[in-house]
Amino acid sequence: MKRRDFLTAATGVAGGAGAGTAAAAAQETTTTSSGNATASGNTTTTAANGTTTSGGASGGGGPTKEVIVGPGGSLVFEPAEITIAPGTTVKWVWESDNHNVVPESQPEGANWEGTPGAPSKTYNTGYEYSHTFETTGTYEYFCQPHKTAGMVGTVVVQEGGAQTGGGGGGGEANPEHMGVPFQAHFVGLATLLMMVVSLIYTFFLLKYGESPHASGSNR
Repeated sequence: MKRRDFLTAATGVAGGAGAGTAAAAAQETTTTSSGNATASGNTTTTAANGTTTSGGASGGGGPTKEVIVGPGGSLVFEPAEITIAPGTTVKWVWESDNHNVVPESQPEGANWEGTPGAPSKTYNTGYEYSHTFETTGTYEYFCQPHKTAGMVGTVVVQEGGAQTGGGGGGGEANPEHMGVPFQAHFVGLATLLMMVVSLIYTFFLLKYGESPHASGSNR
């Protein structure tokens, strides 16, 4: 085989490997979809002894976010503001005494009433209270005994939940989320193959130079 013929064949192999890699990656890309179960917007409260009482149907199969009430004795909700998707249950967990959760404002059609007995009744360390939020909008709440001390919180319910990235830059884009098939192992194999072909090409070029049997351009 002439050297030029070999080089032509080697180049074709490298190109074919790259095309095959892209095709295989595209074939292995699958689309999946999932949905979150939603539940009625009722409340569930759990006392320190583990006894659970419910103001209706409990949270259901949706995700849960936790808010600490009075962490370490501080007069705050932690985090003070959360953003969730509809159907998410928020669970408040008491870490200090004499606190409650009292809604101050909420979207039209929402039925959130806060902790049982609010605003007069308070609860102590170990108490837990949960509510599943269905209606989109902003919910503002406070602890009645400590509102003047700044113990307030906000729950924002929006489709899609919390947005990642924020600001102008945003987070790093995932090629799969942009519809680009991306299989790391295929890319790695194609890269190795092309490196091998390049090394063989260089070896023959340096060792033999131009073949005396190759046809020149001016004949």
